[in-house]
Amino acid sequence: MITRGEMTQVRRVCVAAWGGAAVSWELSTPGMLVPSLATCAAFLLLATGCALHIRRGLLAELRRSEEIAGAAQRALLRPLPGRIDGLTLAAAQLSASRGAAVGGDLYEAVPTAHGIRVVIGDVRGHGLPALGAAAAVLGAFREAAYDEPSLGGVLRRMERALGRHVRDRARSEHPSACPAEPESPAAEEFVTVLLLQIAADGALTALNCGHPWPYLLRPVPQHCAAHGRGSAPDPAPHTPTGVEWLDGETLPPLGVVPLPTDPRAHACGELRPGETLFLHTDGAEDARDGAGRFFPLRSVLAQAPLTPARLVAGVHAALLRHTGGRLADDVALLVLRNDRL
Repeated sequence: MITRGEMTQVRRVCVAAWGGAAVSWELSTPGMLVPSLATCAAFLLLATGCALHIRRGLLAELRRSEEIAGAAQRALLRPLPGRIDGLTLAAAQLSASRGAAVGGDLYEAVPTAHGIRVVIGDVRGHGLPALGAAAAVLGAFREAAYDEPSLGGVLRRMERALGRHVRDRARSEHPSACPAEPESPAAEEFVTVLLLQIAADGALTALNCGHPWPYLLRPVPQHCAAHGRGSAPDPAPHTPTGVEWLDGETLPPLGVVPLPTDPRAHACGELRPGETLFLHTDGAEDARDGAGRFFPLRSVLAQAPLTPARLVAGVHAALLRHTGGRLADDVALLVLRNDRL
């Protein structure tokens, strides 16, 4: 995709090359100086006109590319509903690729007969090349989440979808080396994935394949803030927050090694009324500033408002301030707050 910076560079090179050639030709040709300078000026005006014409064409191409990228982004990461079965949701994604609106991060939340099922993942790499793997994994989740009685079954379906995508990509990139599927060279593609299931009573079960574990945010009442304990079912926007990092068994990322025959989800706590679950990709905690310091995600969460939409907006704004607007990796954030009575 052509970015605005690359377009400007192309235009400057065209003008400089044309003008340099014209001036060199005229000044090296025997004749009077004034007519030669006039001819040089005419050549430079012509070069400027050509450059402006090229600029208009490149701008039109850039707008079309941005429209296509935006359509792909909306098709892959559909806007989540504001509420699902008593849970309030908010999500957002930032791409590290200049001029791109899409990346390799993915997320989704769907209500099923087994509870609310949530996925967040991160494809190796970023930008448009990672879009195919993200679409394959996310499409498999959207289908399997409703059909499979266990999270392990959902994960197996996602693994098979990623394997098909990798084989198809390998065959398209190396057709001469792929006379048959068993000999197909596998493309280097893997995806970190976190699957969560939130039951009606708030119980959390999870399967994690190499993905960062989420944070559980608990509101701390003002009279208990100094002691660091307590809870409140309906926090004010700027109530101090207790931050707890969920943890558990972690499997390798999808695509690195085959999954166990029967991957079993395990319990990892519960999401009580008034509590918030903050899911993210590793681009958030790995973001660095100009001095190489990592983004202090936990500290930001401890001071952030607990309203899901404001929490997402606040973390994104803090990320951009920390990195000076130059992300090294895609970032996806997904927030769920239990507003059940």
